[in-house]
Amino acid sequence: MKPPPFEYHLPKSIEEACELLARLDNAKVLAGGQSLMAMLNLRYVYPDHLVDINKVAGLDGIAVGADRLSIGSRTRQRDIEIDKDVARVSPIFAEALALVGHRQTRNRGTLGGSLCHLDPAAELPLVALVHDATVHTAKAGSAGRAIPIGSFIAGFMSPGIDPDELVASIDFPLWPAGHGYGFMERARRHGDFAIASAACLMVIDPAGRIERVAVGVGGLGSVPVRVAAAEQALLGTSGGEEAFAQAAAHCDGIEALSDFHGHAIYRRSIATALVRRALAIAYERASRMENSR
Repeated sequence: MKPPPFEYHLPKSIEEACELLARLDNAKVLAGGQSLMAMLNLRYVYPDHLVDINKVAGLDGIAVGADRLSIGSRTRQRDIEIDKDVARVSPIFAEALALVGHRQTRNRGTLGGSLCHLDPAAELPLVALVHDATVHTAKAGSAGRAIPIGSFIAGFMSPGIDPDELVASIDFPLWPAGHGYGFMERARRHGDFAIASAACLMVIDPAGRIERVAVGVGGLGSVPVRVAAAEQALLGTSGGEEAFAQAAAHCDGIEALSDFHGHAIYRRSIATALVRRALAIAYERASRMENSR
């Protein structure tokens, strides 16, 4: 199929792109196009204008600061996946990105595009959620906004930004060096969207007790979610199979949808198993790093 007719725009600066978004009705932003082009060809979306930001300066790049990792919205997923600094400070990125589509799609797909598309089964929104990321936007005639990821995830494939806002960069607060991590998902085939996914970050003390943990689940309902009850259940414990199973059991309370991939009960069952495994992997990795100090 062919896309519906639209007017094409190729701005060269953030200011020009924001001015176009403010002036044009029914405009869509094109970055990697790995989701948008398919949706256009299938006539799922009918934009009157397409604003291509691939020539806009200042939207890509990776910077590691003292307490945060900052990534430009147009940074290609493959660049994040293989970046040595990202692997050093936040290794969960490489683990999650290896599950995103195929290398050809990651070569073009962008961080900001994945966050704005906000498919509930996508990997990068879940990574952002367990990191408590902040999304920075740009807007014509304004300084833009800093939006916590919990507010940015407004609903099913609905980012919490205005039509005239452009996502410029995303900040990921850094976890301590040597933290544990785990990302797991279940899909019908490699490269497909996940039936369910789980992400975990963890810090343990020298005695092996969990002093900080973040647990997130994707693919079940309309949006990825943090499993706060599981996090609270684990704090102060020394981990172990029983503790991880009890924490993962809190997935039973998560809203889940039924579709041709599986019933809601099946999805929750998969999520429970994935959370349990991700927690065990994160604890083992954190223990290994703690023992090597």
